[in-house]
Amino acid sequence: MLFVKKESIQNKSHSWLRTQNICALFFAFFASAVMLTVIQAPISFSPLAWVSLVPFILVCRPAAKPKPLALAAYLVSLCYWLTNLYWIAPITLMGWATFCLYTALFWPILALCLRYCRTKKIPLFLAAAVLFVGAERLQGLFLGGFFWRFLAHSQYANITLIQIADIFGAAGVSFLIAMVNGLLAELILDARCWKTIFKISNFIKTAIVCTALLATIFYGQWRINQSDKFVKEGPVVASLQSNVPQWIKRKALRGETEVAEQTSQEIFDELMQKSKAGAQAGAELIVWPETMVQATLNKGVLAFHDPSSQAKLFDKALSEHAANNAYLLVGAYGGKVELEGTDYVLKERYNSAFLYRPDGKKDQKRYDKIHLVLFGEVLPFRKSCPLLFNLLMKFNPYGYDHSLDAGTEYTVFEMTGPVRNSTSGQEAQLYKFSVMICYEATIPAIARRFALDRQGRKQVNWLINISNDGWFVRFKGENVSPSTELTQHMAICVFRAVENRLSIVRSVNTGISCIIDTLGNVKNGYVEGTLPDKAIHRKGMAGWFLDKLPIDKRTTVFSKYGQWLDFCCALCLVLLIIVTLWAGFSRNKKYVTPLRQRQNEK
Repeated sequence: MLFVKKESIQNKSHSWLRTQNICALFFAFFASAVMLTVIQAPISFSPLAWVSLVPFILVCRPAAKPKPLALAAYLVSLCYWLTNLYWIAPITLMGWATFCLYTALFWPILALCLRYCRTKKIPLFLAAAVLFVGAERLQGLFLGGFFWRFLAHSQYANITLIQIADIFGAAGVSFLIAMVNGLLAELILDARCWKTIFKISNFIKTAIVCTALLATIFYGQWRINQSDKFVKEGPVVASLQSNVPQWIKRKALRGETEVAEQTSQEIFDELMQKSKAGAQAGAELIVWPETMVQATLNKGVLAFHDPSSQAKLFDKALSEHAANNAYLLVGAYGGKVELEGTDYVLKERYNSAFLYRPDGKKDQKRYDKIHLVLFGEVLPFRKSCPLLFNLLMKFNPYGYDHSLDAGTEYTVFEMTGPVRNSTSGQEAQLYKFSVMICYEATIPAIARRFALDRQGRKQVNWLINISNDGWFVRFKGENVSPSTELTQHMAICVFRAVENRLSIVRSVNTGISCIIDTLGNVKNGYVEGTLPDKAIHRKGMAGWFLDKLPIDKRTTVFSKYGQWLDFCCALCLVLLIIVTLWAGFSRNKKYVTPLRQRQNEK
């Protein structure tokens, strides 16, 4: 009886310890999740980024059981992504759930890889940096890439620190933050024993990380101080901001012709009023937001329209407005008409940008959005697997296939500035620029592809980001509730500017419209306009602003060589996943084989 009672007490003790361990796992991951949430815009409590991963790293102990560790990491990670990407849910509930279920997998992968690194005594300041940057690169890889909520993005307002992005990209800042977190975790682990905290290896690790931090600060100051030599004033640009709920635009897509034409005309008239104000204020280039002109404007489609059609009238009004005033860049639709039987049918449809010139003509070039957003702009399996596509259509909130076609050409637009005096006499300045539509501004490879020509020379003077962030704003009567997406989208654009030393002009439905200079400063104030002075406050409202655009002559390492750091880290992560899986398989085989031999002997 005494033996049974003792065994029962031991079982209860083990059960209590298991419960405590599981609670500790959840608490540590939850602590990191909370900190990773509040460091990002719009809360922007950025100093916490430097310690946000410490609980995550500490809990990945060699003694931790792999299954509970992975399960706790996955569940907390899933809650983290579901909470922070809440703004996707109203657009596509299925897409939101699917994407979060997939992206949440990276936390358990990181947890198991960190556990393995600690088992093998790999320095945590290196392991954390490589693993977390690798995970950021692989994040959303199979869904076209999801470059959102990186550690680096929390530091978008730290102008000195982010200058290293012109060498390493945003990954360089994330790497540095993860290094500091890894070092702090390592020092905390060694602090449990006074003999180990003062060992030479800790001084060496601390010296390496501090050197990296100081080098980053010195480099940032050097790049900032040299800007005056390379940056000059460019043209005067006006950016327009509408405040149109997405449900109004959906009516046009659903074919509610009468209502759609009325609302399209109202949107057009409101923007035209702002555009004329910008032209009167002296704008050389006026930018309209993404798809705010609800019409297909390319000549190949307009040729089939009646002269009194809304598309023709819009096209005529835009040409007349641009004539003798300014260059006019508008977001609208492009398309391709094909003969089907005896009828001409619109077979392809693009999300496009068109340029109207001061001579009253439309530029022959147009830009068709290359990277389409899954579920929002294109449904997966549309052509590759009709069976899965038809299944997805049952969950499609639109009730029809709203997919667009992807463009293929990285268009470079040209404009001529006013005649100015120079040492060689009077001459007109030729400017070149390109357009990134909506989510494309978050993808480093797209901005980099625009930045340089095939010979590695800088081919554009600035970039334009037109977007419709009305998807992520809730309208209830006169009350407007912007989501966190608006500020985070702007913060990510900061890194595209620094990476390529290209200013970015943003014209965004519902906001945030602004100019980001080549150092990553989000410019507050303007020469003339109606939007709030502080860019961060330009959410859920209509207006416009006019300002001068800075042009930077510098060509960057990142523009030439791209995301070499995050690709290397991603490769290391993949290799470590394979090694970790192989180690687990070998360990199981080691214990299972003798057990089977004993069973066979019996």
